[in-house]
Amino acid sequence: MATIELSDSGLAATAPVTAYDEHGRPVTKAIAGERPLTIYLDKHEIVTLMTLGTQPELLTLGYLRNQGLVEDLDDIAAVQVDWEVEAAAVVTRRGIDPARLTVLGRRTVTTGCGQGTVYGRLQEKLETIRLTPPPVRQSVVYRLLANLKAYNEVYKQAGAVHGCALCSSEGEILFFCEDVGRHNAVDAIAGYMWLHGIDGGDKIFYTTGRLTSEMSIKAAQMGIPVLLSRSGITEMGLAMARRAGMVLIARARGHHFLVYCGRERMVYDAPPRRSA
Repeated sequence: MATIELSDSGLAATAPVTAYDEHGRPVTKAIAGERPLTIYLDKHEIVTLMTLGTQPELLTLGYLRNQGLVEDLDDIAAVQVDWEVEAAAVVTRRGIDPARLTVLGRRTVTTGCGQGTVYGRLQEKLETIRLTPPPVRQSVVYRLLANLKAYNEVYKQAGAVHGCALCSSEGEILFFCEDVGRHNAVDAIAGYMWLHGIDGGDKIFYTTGRLTSEMSIKAAQMGIPVLLSRSGITEMGLAMARRAGMVLIARARGHHFLVYCGRERMVYDAPPRRSA
């Protein structure tokens, strides 16, 4: 694999501010960062993402991969982030087909994470993806949820962020990322997997956010067959997960979870005691 020149420009996740409590007393609290990062691909302005800024290089790589703008990691020569101009400059080795660039145009993706501009194209790509999930043991789900308690540091300090994790089939946390938008966290993990050549076929993807259609599509693109969330799901998110053959588990907290699709892949090896 060709070497990529990467900057190392991660920002602090939180900043201290003074707020006032219900008694009018000043208190120092941490708040989550939020900065615009404009991605330039061979000097073409692609998008402005609102981000926490802790993993800007991985976010940029993952965004390009998940949007289908760059298919081969070896095509990328450099990713350089400069917060003085709030930009990530991506240089490719052979140039980019202008037809790819016209799909997006210039736009801003806010912390609400709406990415409908490319939705139709990604939905078409999902038609070619069929995943084969490994057996998912109930005990692993519980182990993973317990292991996650050591993470979510930004959320614990400041709230206002989503967390996502790439996990092993045994419930170990391989890479964890928080950002102000859950799609940014997904893209950062996609960038991490792409950069390190990690296969998703035996992995579990965890998110604190709801499982929408775009979340299912992105996980499927990353080759991850198991999606786990502490939040809920949407109708389209379920439809996309079923189409790709995924296991989709939501409302996962403590010893409670709901399997919305892929139940045949679940191994109930640690059922909690029933309440009287």
